[in-house]
Amino acid sequence: MSTANLKAARDFLLAHRADYDTAYRDFRWPVLEKFNWALDWFDAALARGDAANRAALTIVGEGAASLTFAELSERSNRVANGLRALGVRRGDRVLLMLGNVVPLWETVLAAMKLGAVVIPATTLLTPADLRDRVSRGRVRHLVTSAADAPKIEGLDADVTRIATGDAPAGWHRYDDLLQADAAFTPDGETNAADPLLLYFTSGTTARPKLVLHSHGSYAAGHLSTMYWIGLQPGDVHLNISSPGWAKHAWSSVFTPWLGGATVFVLNQPRFSARVLLDAVVEHGVTTLCAPPTVWRMVIQEDMTAWKTKLREVLSAGEPLNPEVFDRVKAAWGLELRDGYGQTETTLQVGNSPGMKIKPGSMGRPAPGYRISILDPDDKETEEGQIGIALDNPPAGLMRGYQTEAGTIEPLSGAFYHTGDVASRHADGYLTYVGRADDVFKASDYRISPFELESVLIEHASVAEAAVVPAPDPIRLAVPKAYVILVEGAEPNRETALAIFRHLRERLAPFKRVRRIEFADLPKTISGKIRRVELRQAEERQAQAGTRAAGEFREEDFSELR
Repeated sequence: MSTANLKAARDFLLAHRADYDTAYRDFRWPVLEKFNWALDWFDAALARGDAANRAALTIVGEGAASLTFAELSERSNRVANGLRALGVRRGDRVLLMLGNVVPLWETVLAAMKLGAVVIPATTLLTPADLRDRVSRGRVRHLVTSAADAPKIEGLDADVTRIATGDAPAGWHRYDDLLQADAAFTPDGETNAADPLLLYFTSGTTARPKLVLHSHGSYAAGHLSTMYWIGLQPGDVHLNISSPGWAKHAWSSVFTPWLGGATVFVLNQPRFSARVLLDAVVEHGVTTLCAPPTVWRMVIQEDMTAWKTKLREVLSAGEPLNPEVFDRVKAAWGLELRDGYGQTETTLQVGNSPGMKIKPGSMGRPAPGYRISILDPDDKETEEGQIGIALDNPPAGLMRGYQTEAGTIEPLSGAFYHTGDVASRHADGYLTYVGRADDVFKASDYRISPFELESVLIEHASVAEAAVVPAPDPIRLAVPKAYVILVEGAEPNRETALAIFRHLRERLAPFKRVRRIEFADLPKTISGKIRRVELRQAEERQAQAGTRAAGEFREEDFSELR
């Protein structure tokens, strides 16, 4: 019954993919009780259905491969049986640190079938990061590559170690798992509320939290993400995201397979926009999702030279700057659609197919999500923190955060607070303002870093920017921009003057960036800017009464007076 309920909810959204009003008004989350996504959806609905012989996963570049739904179902059965033989049991935590290679998807499906809990991890983690994850995550088994095996030295000897490639002494060979039986029998039923994924958040302002999702919350909850992307059965979906982060599970596992689409992966040793565009054309990619950073590199190319089959183009991970939207539409005639969600949720807000796009807006609440904009007293307001009512929570909301004691702290109160600030327009559209910790006041005016950063990257010399408050004795704080320049632009006085002039033409006086520093941006290993480090640097400079080398200030330029 749970599988039928999931399919009915999915088919409703597919039928109303371009009719947002109907989809939002009438969509209901499927009722799931006994439900294992890998067994009851991937195997039963895809691998044994009409999609069985279609490509489930296609990888080009390093580790090139292509597997149908039926083939991937069988291979994950073998891996599940092999893991069971090594002692993996229901509820065990399995740390998975692999790149975009076939064993990643096989292991995810196999762990689901066993009822184990996967802790995704990026290959960029250091040994110290891994020690933290193994300890706080209560890891009992781990799967990684032979190349990354040295990072594991010194960890608890009781942790089962499995390596792809030439496994070191004392490790189990991943390839041996594939020699196990092709028929899998679960050791019991899975409840939809049973744990499935444990994510460490990216930690832009503090130590990473542990976010727990269930077989229902991500597996069914991503129906909202599927609707936003506009996926249809038979699509070829390319998602630019690294394994280990929630967006990879969003758009490289659950969402495309909910829609019956092919997960397409392009492995590049070093990112090239031209190689990406070539692959999109050669392999008939129909839907493409990438973070703004990637889109900013793509629009540097003559996009009109690539004749693609793309129907849907999307951006997620960070707010989408209007300049990028305009360039993509001018080149391809496609509207680049923004979306918003978190590791703790699925897609909450987005511009879905057929929806009128308002420049700068991240769209309207996704079907199944009731979004509130809250003031500090949890009262509805026009600009405030994004909140989700907990009296009837969406399926895509996490079960809770794991505490230091290893227990799960369930969500409580009237709302789940996202920590993000947005403004709401009369027509229901939402515009992202910034992280609650990043929004600041200058001369008693509320400043959105995102708004200023969007204007900055419209300048031809600016590739990326981050705005933070710089302490000021008169104004309390003034906006300062840390800027990365495009290739060929010089970090000198002339470039700074040109950027200041650009800002003066486009921003009201109270919003103007008053200081510019050409410097690299500190980022998390998932690529998000750590503005907290920039703010701290400004506070140190102010306390010391010094000025950063290479910083330019408005008052330095007589031309601006």
